[in-house]
Order: sequence, then structure tokens, then C-alpha cells
Amino acid sequence: MAADTSKPFFPAVAQAALVPSGRKPSSLSPESSYWRSFRTSELAPINEFNVTHLAFSPARSTPTLAASWSTSVLLFSGDPLSPLPRISVSNDVAYCPSFRSDGALLAVGDKKGIVRVFRADKVSSGPLRTLTAHSAETRVVRYPVAGGDKVHLFTAGNDALLAYWDVPSETPVFTVPAAHRDYIRAGAPSPADNNIFATGSYDHSVKLWDARSGKTPSLSFTHGESVESVLFLPSGGLLATAGGNVIKIWDVIGGGRLVHSVESHVKTVMALALAKMTNTGEMRLLSAGSDGYVKSFDYGQLKLTHSMRYPKELLSLACSPCGTVLVAGSSKGVIFMGRRKKKPADEDEEEGKRVGGEFDWATPKPAKPRLTPANYRYFIRGQNAKPKEGDFVIAKPKRVKFAEHDKLLRKFRHKDALVSALAKKNPKNVVAVMEELVARRKLVTCIGNLGIEEIGLLLEFLQRNATLPRYARFLMGVANKVLEMLADDIRSDEKLRSCIRNLKTMIAEEIQIQRTLQGIQGMILPMLALATK
Repeated sequence: MAADTSKPFFPAVAQAALVPSGRKPSSLSPESSYWRSFRTSELAPINEFNVTHLAFSPARSTPTLAASWSTSVLLFSGDPLSPLPRISVSNDVAYCPSFRSDGALLAVGDKKGIVRVFRADKVSSGPLRTLTAHSAETRVVRYPVAGGDKVHLFTAGNDALLAYWDVPSETPVFTVPAAHRDYIRAGAPSPADNNIFATGSYDHSVKLWDARSGKTPSLSFTHGESVESVLFLPSGGLLATAGGNVIKIWDVIGGGRLVHSVESHVKTVMALALAKMTNTGEMRLLSAGSDGYVKSFDYGQLKLTHSMRYPKELLSLACSPCGTVLVAGSSKGVIFMGRRKKKPADEDEEEGKRVGGEFDWATPKPAKPRLTPANYRYFIRGQNAKPKEGDFVIAKPKRVKFAEHDKLLRKFRHKDALVSALAKKNPKNVVAVMEELVARRKLVTCIGNLGIEEIGLLLEFLQRNATLPRYARFLMGVANKVLEMLADDIRSDEKLRSCIRNLKTMIAEEIQIQRTLQGIQGMILPMLALATK
């Protein structure tokens, strides 16, 4: 029989409604898109010196960066950052450069414990002040950031000495010889009060100091690991500490109460920094670890928002006050600079603003590409389309609604599942739950953990259903186990004793019925035998 060629299998022309759209799905969150817009490059050549500290000037219009690098402090300025003349700090390893609140002075510590203060705009003229009090490495040098204090700074180091300095006179206002029991490697000034600062030590402790009260710490608490970095959050009421692979946020106003703990790194967290998101103005807590990752944490919602991977282990981290430059220092002397690039749409908008008066036209948008089987959306197209008249609709299977005891069993809350089934008084469900608990070897444990009211529910169920032929064999075993395990509880409660008496009566009646039935069976069997013959 010849095929009918008047009706082709497929139409010759594709219908416009069946052509899929070319819109691609977006798998990145807005925050991930923001951090991915930073273009990463290297600022310093590869060598064997560690970049232990990074600091941006807080008061410069253009980003100005200071990095401790071997016996010198490297300076970078501009957008993008370009190198400036370096500061040579004697013949010792330099640590912890810190800019004054106005950006005019830069203080640097060294391996012998000497702190030198330089002019940030004339680094070649030598140090203006030399502060000598420490006998070991000075790993913490910090100027106050609040209140415009320009004459004080605090220092700490491996000799566990804490010093609060009057810089113009080169004399300490006070010193605390044993501020901690081990190396002091972290310190941060409060953004709310220029007299308050925090220190962290390898003895696992974090202490808050008030320059007005002197040598006694105002607050002390334990991080649990050797503290590598401490940082006040912008409000000044919360303090972030990093030690081991854990970052903890503390409420210092509430007496050092732990607010949240973050364990997002797999190795030691070496540095903390605050970063301002230029698109929203929100602040993020950044952490750099020896695992080579920089993590972004939203401390307002207490959740991790993004991770950035670097090829080397990181020791230091800083973000410019304007939020456009992110730098990370590695253990091999490389400083990675991330500079946020402008989107083409932003550049087009700026160009349109410049020539809008002369040319009043808009660039036509390109046509959307057609979907192909190489795109995931090609296979899910049409799922939201509404059926037309004459279409055959395949109904979705109805969602199975689980009972409460099934949900509790899925969560391994065995006792709650048994009590829930008993409260519903459905023999089929109760026996099913008990059999499942027997399979899990949890029924005896659940019975032993029941309270007085719950034991009453179980005994009432056994009283009603223990003699039913379908469940008798199983429930009589359960009843014997209940009497064996909960005899003391049953004796101490009148209601439970009443349930046991009723159960005993029911069982006695059932035994009498069974004996009567056996007698009747004995009389009927001979008659049936004669009838068959």
C-alpha cells in the first residue's frame, strides 16, 4: 500500500511560536559577579621574601599602599597602583606599616623591636622619630583611626610587651611588660573610640585595652587557637578574630559574647580586612588564608558570599578605602592586585552623556542568538507554556503527603514517631511504626524513655488491640516487654495500674473465648469426619 504523501510528517516552515529564545541562564549571584569583576595582576617580582603586612592610606584621594617586604617597605600609589621610592628600614626585616589617620606619617616596626616614623611624602629623608622599647620583633604597629588622634600609637611584639606611645616626645605613655603570655601577633584600633584597641596573641587570648585606664585590660576572652589577626567591624561593637582555620565574631559591648563562628578555610587564616562594595555601599569582611583562598563574609546576614582562589599561600590582605583595589601578599614575595574593571555598559553610558547633545541616537541591540542543543535551556524550553484547546495534557503525579510519624522517622526521632502514632489511635499505623523500630533495633530504647503520660497512651493501645487476631502475636510480646521494663513506673501510678487491670481482664476473657472455641471445634470435627465418609 503506498504511503499518503499529501500529509507530511513535519511542517515545511517552522512556526514562530516554536522557536526558542536565546536568553542564557545566569548562574552567578550579584555578589559573585561583583568580585569576579576584579582583574588580577602582580605588583612585585617573585623572590623568597614574605609579604607579611599590607596597609592602605586612609586619607588619600588615590589608593596608596605600603607593603612590608624584606628589609624595606614598598610604596605604591595611583589607579592603577605604580611603585614609589621604597623605605629602607635599617638592615632588619620590616613589619606592620601603619598610616596615620591623615595619611601624612607612616610607622614601621622591625625585627629588633625598633619602631620608626617616616613622612609618607618624603620617605628618602629618613625617620622623623625612633621609638625604642621592645627587645624582639615588633609585629603590631597601629595608629588610632577614630577622633583624629595624630600623636599616639600602640605597638606590641614577640616580647609580649604592649606600649602606648606619645610620638612627638618619643616616650611611652605606659607599657605593659607581660600583656600576654606568648607572642603578640595581632592588633587593631577601635573605629568608635581612639583610646580603645585590641590585641591577639599566640596564647589564644584576645584583650581589649583602654588608654585611659592604663595597664589593666578592659576585657579578655579566648579564641581557642593562636590568634593571627584581629579586626574591629565598622560599628566598633563587634570584633573579628582569626586563629587556626576559624574566624569568630565577638560582641565586645556585651562582655565578649561569641556571636558567630566561621570555618570556611581549610588552613590557617592569616589576615582579615574590610572591603567596601562600590555598587551597593555595603561592607564585607574578607579573610586570607595559607590555603590560597580569600573569602568574602557578609557579617550582617552571617553567611559566606564568595571565594577567590590564588596560586600561592597568602599572608596579608588589604582593600583600598574606595573599594576599587584589593591586594593580597603571598609567602613568595608576590603581591596580587585585583582592580575592578568597568563594565562595557557603564562605559557606553558615560560616552552617551558626553556626546548626548550632539548625537541623539541609540546603538541597536544585537539580535538574540537562537538556542541550540548545546545550551541547557534548549531542553527545558516550553515547560511554563499553557495548554491550548485540543492539546493532550499529561497530569503531574500528585505529591505524596507523609504522615507526621513518617516525617519523624526520616529524621531519626524514634520516640517522637512512636508517641505521634499512639496519639492518632490507628492500630495499623502504630504496629507499622513499632515494626520499623524493631528493624532499627530502637523499640526497647523508645519504651524505656517514655514518660508517665506516654506510657498511659501505650497501655491504652495495648488494652484495646492486644487481643485482635491480626496483631495479637506481636502486641503480646510488646506487652510483656513493657511490664518487664516499666514495672516500677506502673506501680507508682494509679491510672497505669488501672490500665494493667483492664488489660489482664481482656486477656482472661480472650483466653476463655479461645477455650470455648476449642471445645466447639472438638465436637464439630467428628461430625465432619463422618460426613466426609
